[in-house]
Amino acid sequence: MTLIKSISGIRGTIGGSSEVNLTPLDVVRFTSAYAQWLTQTHKGKLTVVTGRDARISGAMVHSLVNQTLVGMGVNVIDLGLSTTPTVALLVPMEKAQGGIVLTASHNPKQWNALKLLNQDGEFIDAKAGEQVLNYAAKEEFTYAEVDHLGHIKPLSNAIEMHIADCLELKLVQTEQILQSNFKVVVDGVNSSGGIAIPALLEKLGIEVVELYCEPNGEFPHNPEPLKEHLKDLCNAVVEHQADFGIAVDPDVDRLVFVDEKGELFGEEYTLVACADYILGKTPGATVSNLSSTRALADVAKLHGQHYTASAVGEVNVVTEMKKTKAVVGGEGNGGVIYPDSHYGRDALVGVVLFLSLLVERKVSVSKLRASYPDYYMSKNKINLQQGMDVDGILKTLEGIYSDEKNTTVDGLKIDFEKAWVHLRKSNTEPIIRIYTEAQSQQAADQLAAQFAKEIQALF
Repeated sequence: MTLIKSISGIRGTIGGSSEVNLTPLDVVRFTSAYAQWLTQTHKGKLTVVTGRDARISGAMVHSLVNQTLVGMGVNVIDLGLSTTPTVALLVPMEKAQGGIVLTASHNPKQWNALKLLNQDGEFIDAKAGEQVLNYAAKEEFTYAEVDHLGHIKPLSNAIEMHIADCLELKLVQTEQILQSNFKVVVDGVNSSGGIAIPALLEKLGIEVVELYCEPNGEFPHNPEPLKEHLKDLCNAVVEHQADFGIAVDPDVDRLVFVDEKGELFGEEYTLVACADYILGKTPGATVSNLSSTRALADVAKLHGQHYTASAVGEVNVVTEMKKTKAVVGGEGNGGVIYPDSHYGRDALVGVVLFLSLLVERKVSVSKLRASYPDYYMSKNKINLQQGMDVDGILKTLEGIYSDEKNTTVDGLKIDFEKAWVHLRKSNTEPIIRIYTEAQSQQAADQLAAQFAKEIQALF
């Protein structure tokens, strides 16, 4: 069906033909290319941390990755069933030279992917990614001789280490949370979030109601944590009279809350709330991507702080955060990046920051949400068709709307006075994304429909 090679890793559907889908041959080839790149950038014996989410193909892909690394002479620290932020955190902790996470994030169960990390536990940048792809294309691999093969060391307590690291963050109000008597419903989408999030909450003395927390990879609903996929969680919060609900994606780097009334807090507002808490304690810049809500800029302004927007993609957000020395950043899809922990989206970090804000403000989740500016988003997509000149279409639209504020660092974003639209090719799916935001849901939906028609008309 699909194989996508991008800044977000090597991602594809399992089965089928090599170079068309993500097959065992492709897994071995791209893992070999990554290991070859590492040998060119580091001296001495190499170590790579690996971990996977719970999707059905995970064990197969993980085994291929581990044994390929061994064949390249690389030592492996195998976290087994884990989360993307856990692997990211463990790379520098274990003094490894890199990391590979086997997860297709929010994609359905037929997908899997290799997310590639550098020695800092951050996604490799575009230059490094291009080098890896070049090695893969040329198949220029030097495998280890028998006396120099790598070895695999399992590490079974990585999630516990991650939780301990979260609770040691200086802004986390552990004692107050322990006294809160919160009751929380967790939708772990039958992946590793069903292990990590309940374990974190239980460490904080919180009563947990588990919903889809069996890590068997059988996603009970579309795994992207959007409103239309979280009806069971919303209903369960009300049914169990919980204080709020938590949903994560399969690899636990995206975080969404549901209030005590069973209403979505809004994935865009996860970062807004966490930033509000941090900016109240630690003045500094904030960053999100071009497809994220204006509410973060509004909150930063209320705290007297600066906001900037980056291209979409975690590595782009991180680059901008380092440039501006931001104290918090992330993506509006529920991804919180807190540098005091590490430079990566982390749902566990987001949970402890959100809990700290709740116990400090002493308000319900619905009242907290009501304290923020109201914006409404529409997130739509158009499937790419053969022969579609996306760049040409966006260039034409840029000309049509030249009187507005246009940003072209990542597709085309058009800022109107009371709304915006962002049009771009996805890094993770063969689609054009159409994101809009306005002051009402109807206005956002209408703006999205308008631009979908304009794009179709130009094809």
